[in-house]
Amino acid sequence: MNESTSRIELLKVVSHPARIAILDELSKGVKCVSDFQGFLEISQPNISQHLSALRLAGIIDFFIDGRLRCYFLKNPFILDLLEILKKQYAGELPGPECCPVTKKGTYPGERRR
Repeated sequence: MNESTSRIELLKVVSHPARIAILDELSKGVKCVSDFQGFLEISQPNISQHLSALRLAGIIDFFIDGRLRCYFLKNPFILDLLEILKKQYAGELPGPECCPVTKKGTYPGERRR
């Protein structure tokens, strides 16, 4: 599997609102399952399923402290991804002045979707 394919697979695993929230919290430091219950409005078994999927993908890992499982980020790509998701953009990119192939035509502005 090449690097591009592995990042695509990571994006597939990460692409759930609960998982993004979990990763955002883990970017701040080590957390236990009970910590996630405080801000996620999902059941503890559901949180554990999300944590398991993230762990199997190699994105996070855990250590055991007594009866607690303490989770932490493992993959550095996730920090960059979270930064991009938080970034605010001022607007859209401008349309081209003309066709780059024929060098003719003009961009009419608003397009119907």
